[in-house]
Amino acid sequence: MKSGRGYAGKILHVDLTSKNLWTEEPSEEWYRLYWGGSVVGIYYALKLIPPGVDPLGPENVLIFAISPLTGVPVAGNSRLTVTALSPLTGTIGDSQSGGFLPAEMKFAGFDAVIIRGRAPSPVYLWIHDGETELRPADHIWGQVTGDTEDLIREELRDRQVKIAEIGPAGEKLVRFAAIMHMANRANGRTGLGAVMGSKNLKAIAVRGHRSPKVADPESIRSLIKNTKGKIENSRWAQSLHSYGTAALVKYQNSISGLPTNNYPNRYFPDADAISGERMKETILKDMETCFACPIACKPVVKVEDGPWKVDPRYGGPEYETIAAFGSYCGVNDLEAIAKANELCAKYGVDTISCGSAVAWAMEAYQNEFIKKKLDGSSEQLHPRFGDSASMLKLTTLILTREGIGDLLAEGVDRAAAKIGPEAEALLLTINKHNNPAHISQLKRSFGLAHTMNHLNDSRNLSAHSANYRFGLKQARLEQLAGFEFTAPLATEALSEEKVRIALMAQYFYSALDALNVCQFVFGVGAEPFGPDELLTFARATTGWDVTMDELMDLGARRVSMMKIFNKRQGVRAKDNKLLKRMFMVLSGIPTNGKRLSQKELSEAIKRYYWIAGWDENGIPKPETLQKLGLGWLSRAIVTSDSSPHNDENSQRGEEEA
Repeated sequence: MKSGRGYAGKILHVDLTSKNLWTEEPSEEWYRLYWGGSVVGIYYALKLIPPGVDPLGPENVLIFAISPLTGVPVAGNSRLTVTALSPLTGTIGDSQSGGFLPAEMKFAGFDAVIIRGRAPSPVYLWIHDGETELRPADHIWGQVTGDTEDLIREELRDRQVKIAEIGPAGEKLVRFAAIMHMANRANGRTGLGAVMGSKNLKAIAVRGHRSPKVADPESIRSLIKNTKGKIENSRWAQSLHSYGTAALVKYQNSISGLPTNNYPNRYFPDADAISGERMKETILKDMETCFACPIACKPVVKVEDGPWKVDPRYGGPEYETIAAFGSYCGVNDLEAIAKANELCAKYGVDTISCGSAVAWAMEAYQNEFIKKKLDGSSEQLHPRFGDSASMLKLTTLILTREGIGDLLAEGVDRAAAKIGPEAEALLLTINKHNNPAHISQLKRSFGLAHTMNHLNDSRNLSAHSANYRFGLKQARLEQLAGFEFTAPLATEALSEEKVRIALMAQYFYSALDALNVCQFVFGVGAEPFGPDELLTFARATTGWDVTMDELMDLGARRVSMMKIFNKRQGVRAKDNKLLKRMFMVLSGIPTNGKRLSQKELSEAIKRYYWIAGWDENGIPKPETLQKLGLGWLSRAIVTSDSSPHNDENSQRGEEEA
């Protein structure tokens, strides 16, 4: 079909094995049901990835997707979702990033790019104004991310080309390898860089000049015009502009919520030394932004002297990165943390998983579980909490898959399984995915969110709003009233109301990932915008009479599709559980005695299932799928032996949808 309002109207398919490229033009009804981003990614994952395949084999499929809102010059619009079967978890892999590449993909004329097969030798994909071709990449294989971008731009003779690439870690199939662009923006979580590496796809280069059409240009202009004033009046937006998410370091520590020494501690005495405020005073060089966003919340750091020189091309550390390489590892050296961030960006890995692996190795060594693997080895490593040099050495070994790093590059669950039960007791993962830097005993609904969230990330309304007893402006409370939430709930609550809020949170933030907009701009309780402006943005762009109920159904659609995909992969409700360490009783002021009990969590999970319309195993009931326009997936509930796209009735249901 022709391009519509917001969407380009074309999806590019690439078979690397046969070198065939072709386009698909879905109907407007299809776009209205799935929109874009994560939902489109999971839709094609369900259609094209057979159950039980090797995530690093040619049968896996890699989907890059944007949404109708991408490329429209409103703050918070430029997000990209990448989806595939995760080599880290063996379940759905799904990761978001910002920057300028998402908008460029829309300008180039495509809403999604679907990669299947495996090239016999390294290649990169060149997309420009609707034209596509595969080019040899032998000459850039092995290059770090920044050099990869330079070489491709020089070859294409265009400095404005936007590039998604992998570094050497993706080529070496590190199971938490990232897909990078701008050499400092990462589709980091779930190891999708390793999938790209397994396909011998070094990069995707994009250039376009076609601005998307919108249904109501005047409403879009009004949103843009009002942005500046909203940012100026938003403490949150101003904080993001000054420090990025690193602004959270001191706050998290003040409530004893900063994971320290691989989590047993949650107060880091040296938090001030690694805070956003200290970064601004010392090594912060600039704040970068994403397409059309005036907030500019991406830190760029530079270190010219001392043992850890840091190149500003690779950005700077965010909150999760500072926690992972800082407090997790007991490291109070901000320059060393910035160096770890630079290494991860150059080689292309997820900083959360990498820093968590280093912290786990430190504790395992401290308890002598991996001592014999390191003592006497060529690395001469004695990793201990607080040791910046060993933190960086372990990081480098992971990125290059050398020595003990080859084991850690498989992910901490696989590493611990090879060492033994004592080492497994130190894990902080759910279904092989490392926890983000939040304490489930302190913010109990995080414990629930982590067991219910298939990606184990921290995007959740219960975390961002409903957990807190303070700090919400009256205007934000009025906005939250649209979700039947009129007052903040206590952090320790895990009542039926909290469970309902947690489910709604998962739906709402899932909708943001389908619309590919920034949670820091449009999230509930966030600023400068929120749900009201999101509706205005969606309506003005598409011309569709969108309601909040429709967006919540969109989020529920994403969650349900993830559940079905994971069921096909053999995941059961019992697999999504918190590990023993997450139930420890906290000690020390101000959180002494706080805990999350297994019984309490189990009851909350049952309520969650009931409210969501899922069965006792956490699988959406057929009537729930039907309500969401997903009746074609009902067969996948009955058996995980058949992929829905191989069933004729399912295909007919798909076409009707």
